[in-house]
Amino acid sequence: MAERSFKAEVKKLEAGSGETFTGEGILAVTKALLQSGVAYVGGYQGSPISHLMDVFADANELLTSLGVHFEASANEATAAAMMAASVNYPLRGAVAWKSVVGTNVASDALSNLASGGVTGGALIIVGEDYGEGSSIMQERTHAFAMKSQMWLLDPRPNLTSIVGAVEKGFQLSEASNTPVMLELRVRSCHMTGSFVAKDNVRPPMTVGDAAASAVRDTSRIVLPPANFLHEVEKVEKRWPAGVAFVRDQKLNEWFGPSDNEIGIIVQGGLYNNLNRAMELLGLSDAFGDAQLPIYCLNVTYPLIPEEVSEFCQGKRAVLIIEEGQPEFIEHELNTLVRRADLQTRIVGKEMLPRSGEYTAQVIIDGLRKFLGQWAANIELPQAVTSQLPAAVASQIPGRPAGFCTGCPERPIFTSMKLLEREIGATHVSADIGCHLFSILPPFNIGNTTMGYGLGTAGASAFKPKDKRAIAVMGDGGFWHNGLTSGIGNAVFNKDDTVTVIIDNGYSAATGGQDILSSRADNKVRTTRHPIENAVRGIGAKWVKTINRTYDLKQMTSALREAMTSPEKGPKIIVAQSECMLNRQRREKPLVKKAIADGKRVVRERFGVDSDTCTGDHSCIRLSGCPSLSIKPNPDPLRQDPVAHVENSCVGCGLCGEVAHAAVLCPSFYRAQVVSNPTRWERIRKRIALAMIGFLQRRDERSRAAQAF
Repeated sequence: MAERSFKAEVKKLEAGSGETFTGEGILAVTKALLQSGVAYVGGYQGSPISHLMDVFADANELLTSLGVHFEASANEATAAAMMAASVNYPLRGAVAWKSVVGTNVASDALSNLASGGVTGGALIIVGEDYGEGSSIMQERTHAFAMKSQMWLLDPRPNLTSIVGAVEKGFQLSEASNTPVMLELRVRSCHMTGSFVAKDNVRPPMTVGDAAASAVRDTSRIVLPPANFLHEVEKVEKRWPAGVAFVRDQKLNEWFGPSDNEIGIIVQGGLYNNLNRAMELLGLSDAFGDAQLPIYCLNVTYPLIPEEVSEFCQGKRAVLIIEEGQPEFIEHELNTLVRRADLQTRIVGKEMLPRSGEYTAQVIIDGLRKFLGQWAANIELPQAVTSQLPAAVASQIPGRPAGFCTGCPERPIFTSMKLLEREIGATHVSADIGCHLFSILPPFNIGNTTMGYGLGTAGASAFKPKDKRAIAVMGDGGFWHNGLTSGIGNAVFNKDDTVTVIIDNGYSAATGGQDILSSRADNKVRTTRHPIENAVRGIGAKWVKTINRTYDLKQMTSALREAMTSPEKGPKIIVAQSECMLNRQRREKPLVKKAIADGKRVVRERFGVDSDTCTGDHSCIRLSGCPSLSIKPNPDPLRQDPVAHVENSCVGCGLCGEVAHAAVLCPSFYRAQVVSNPTRWERIRKRIALAMIGFLQRRDERSRAAQAF
């Protein structure tokens, strides 16, 4: 069950020529692919393009009706290898994943693809996850595009530009026999806008047609001597063809006046931020009517020498707004300006920060520095030199990442902390996924993380004599990479490690997509393939499955046994409980409907008796649940705030189990919230309230009598 369904929105994808298409960026990308006659689509989910994969899945019937093959790939390398279909056949294909981590996984296939070149259009859509909202290492796709010579598009964040980039990307790929990368930033994926649609196009050749007419061209295979000729072809044929197409089709754009002593060159994806910064400084308006010349690079690689020379001609200085480092574009601009014998000064990282996202506020600060040094002879608006209001973001308190309310992964790390009291701290090799939040308070568990599905591989070098290393891996990471590189490697090398595979039923961290071990029904995929069967099939002997992670006693016992077992070799614990977010998405609408229909519904909630709570907060230190908070102590003689369960509680019961496991705390209670109670339940409640009231009044009278 994906995080979000697009079944209603995908109907918009049927829009015909001349109709106005309105929707999110990811829907616009899908529509652009269909308008371009794409023959096959694949990919692996990951922010910020997770929902793009969900759109593909929900639009599967439409794709099939057009003869388009869609595949939810096992990982990014699998998706990239699909593009082999475009090597010998005039098939347009597109794949998508999160970059740069996904690009790293796909690098082997991509390098082969870029070396041999393509016949059909090959478009790689990457979610550029750089900046404040990112959860990965801060690297850029640009370096990979340069390394393998694949053209890189970075369109302006509006739907017309994004759709045009998809269509032109296929044409550029075909014109230069080169794969093209299209990077979509977070805001581009989720922005809403409109564009004029075209008719969907059935591919002239489907993947079925290609399979029926096999073509063999050994010059496209990366094998000596062809691989040496590929490099020559890249330089002498593909590069000039790519540059010519970008130049002749005018994929890059110019804004503002043509003449000025200074100018700005900006990556296309940052154009909106630049225009907003200039608007706040009085140098533009909301519609992009800039007062300074702007050269917008919708294609950031390759750069077009003639266009750079034309823009820089006659200018004293040009500011290049290039997010991240190294400053690849800035270096190339300096080279092109020198070759053209221009005296224009290229200004970049000396005015703008070397790292971090270039928000409007960051660009404002850089523009002020640039204009203060290079615009002495230009009359500028007062806003350039006056003080603007403080950015709102700077006034918002930071919020650390953490597990969701009721997350089934939380009790696993609670068990680890409880076991740590017995055997001491041990090395924990973490992995990519929700479970990575365990490295933060209150658990503080996790020493390293090396990549998606690489938790067990990351622990393979640790072979202590008296204490085993623990590896953590999610079910998504397990099927993505961990089965072979983790478990298979541990079995082969007889690694005496403990691996906890968290099986929450979905690829949860990427948006709740189904995977092989999901227990949900899926009409177009096969599920219900147990992880335990897979690890036993690859040779693991010591394997235990815990089918309810919230059972702290069972979870802790399994971990203790794995850490102390005399048996050598890898120990595997498969810890199962459904992702609470997905469970709530499925159950809440049903509960809401049942209540609206007048049916009796019982929901469990947990609470803390404020009069009993001692205020030591050990329950919080071993839980960290967002619904488990604190409130002022009702006892005026005690200063410590007491524990409190917010109404967001989903009734998983962990807080009560933690309290008992930690200090045998009696302050937690379980309650049932009954909607639409029966007549007998209402009568019973009135009787109970009457009795409680009678006893309270009697107690108050007794206290009053004793006071005198």
